[in-house]
Amino acid sequence: MRIAVVLQDRCQNRKCNKECYKFCPLVRTGVECIVFGEKGKPIISETLCQGCGICVHKCQFDAIKIIGLSDELSTEMVHQYGENSFRLYRIPIPKKGVVTGILGPNGIGKTTAIKILSGELIPNLGNYEEPPSKDEVLIHYDGTEVKAYLTEVYEGRVKTAIKPQYVDLIPKAATGPVRDLLSKVEGRVTMDEAAVMFDLEGLLERDISKLSGGEMQRVAMAATIMKDADVYFFDEPTSYLDIYQRVKIARIIKKLSEDKQVVVIEHDLAILDFLADAVNVVYGSEGAFGVFTQARQVRTAINVYLDGYLPEENIRFRDRPIEFFASPPRDDWVTADLLSFEGLSKDFGEFRLDVTGGSVKMGETVGVVGPNATGKTTFVKMLAGVIEPDGGYIDGKVKVSYKPQYITGDYEGSVKDLLYHQNYEKASSSFFEGEVIDPLGVKHLMDKDVKTLSGGELQRVAITLCLLADADIYLFDEPSAYLDSNQRMNAARTIRRMMEKSGRSGMVVDHDIYFLDMVSDSMMVFGGEPGVHGIGEGPFDMRDGMNKFLSAVDITFRRDADSHRPRINKPGSRLDREQKSDGEYYYSQTP
Repeated sequence: MRIAVVLQDRCQNRKCNKECYKFCPLVRTGVECIVFGEKGKPIISETLCQGCGICVHKCQFDAIKIIGLSDELSTEMVHQYGENSFRLYRIPIPKKGVVTGILGPNGIGKTTAIKILSGELIPNLGNYEEPPSKDEVLIHYDGTEVKAYLTEVYEGRVKTAIKPQYVDLIPKAATGPVRDLLSKVEGRVTMDEAAVMFDLEGLLERDISKLSGGEMQRVAMAATIMKDADVYFFDEPTSYLDIYQRVKIARIIKKLSEDKQVVVIEHDLAILDFLADAVNVVYGSEGAFGVFTQARQVRTAINVYLDGYLPEENIRFRDRPIEFFASPPRDDWVTADLLSFEGLSKDFGEFRLDVTGGSVKMGETVGVVGPNATGKTTFVKMLAGVIEPDGGYIDGKVKVSYKPQYITGDYEGSVKDLLYHQNYEKASSSFFEGEVIDPLGVKHLMDKDVKTLSGGELQRVAITLCLLADADIYLFDEPSAYLDSNQRMNAARTIRRMMEKSGRSGMVVDHDIYFLDMVSDSMMVFGGEPGVHGIGEGPFDMRDGMNKFLSAVDITFRRDADSHRPRINKPGSRLDREQKSDGEYYYSQTP
């Protein structure tokens, strides 16, 4: 089976010479394999197309995908948005007493599946011109679990609650204080109970428009949990949250699943591993198609995802596996200091930050961990020269490149214009293209206007811009935000590789343990009283730094026997107790 997809957002039909049409062998023989629609964009006949791929390679905007799929999938299409557009194959089924995880990159149908399972979207089974009715959909799935589930949804016997993916859009749909929003959804949980559960007591009177990303996420989670529903869908429930809050949210979701059906889309693999019982891996091609695999036990599913190979279907969906180190990084960094700092302090009135002395060595990448509102961003801004410290000193005249926590797309022009304007020689080099632009997927964004980029696209461009500068140290504040799990691993490997090949130093503030594990040589740890007094210490070697941090969170990690990835131990388990007794919260070699 062959599908042809035209990515409408990439197709720049007014800027090209219609190479897809001119070079098509069938068109040149008089066969109308490619025609042009009302908007002047190509329409490719999947029946006539022979799959030569010439149009794919000739399109300068990478807007065409010709993909061969297994014939077995032809009878398993769930939904197609239109001609030459995205299509979804198979859907997961929620089960009572089980947290069903969904794992896969952005743009391959995870959110579409949730809309179908919640009844918001009626699947058209590929017939986008004359969509079937609900009854016809049920007849199509006769004798399957899908029919049993959708029957209850369509007949109103199942109530659903959805925590949306983009919580930063909530202020556009709701106004007024948090109390007013939550009072409208009181059901199985009262507002006061939810406020305690999600640490919202001090936010109830605050206007929704004044909330930070992390506060908005906790409000959205509270509003979803409060509803009296049978099936709960959580689309990226840990975005903006620190590791303390992520673990707490995971425990709340696990508790909910004891008597409810729960589906979770999550890109933090350590948290997904901790909270999910079974996981459906989704593979495909962004904007073209997505295929849900059968549910697997969570450990097996994540290992399959990292390996990029589905053995039972003999399908490889990643060029090479994502690898983790079995042993902790060395703790003897022998290079000279690039910069040092001593007794840094900053007093904002309501909040004070104190950072003890430390240094960053040449070629070293330092991870920065700690709860939200303890001064991590303030510290990085002091190193970047954005904020002047009130006390202490920073020793070292170095060039700094800084990617801030909150990024905006207010540049007038395309991504290519932006990159070339900053450093044309470096941005246009084959080395930078191969090491940064291609791995981060920025190549496909070059002709897009910066103002039109999504959060994830803007994040990848911001990382690219940071690495594009000529600097001695590169500072990244939450580079994994908005990125899916695949993009996070690629970004971590890209940053790590660039630091190693250039001999430069880096500092990375993030909450994703997998990301930090891949990118860091040492660790700074922040603590104190969030929002009141932050205390920064380090850098420590990775073992000491992670042990110090995780002991405060009260969780332990082990290494997976096959992939060597970090896995959170079940609280109170034998391994958890043994590692806490030994003071080894992170680098235990026990499989």
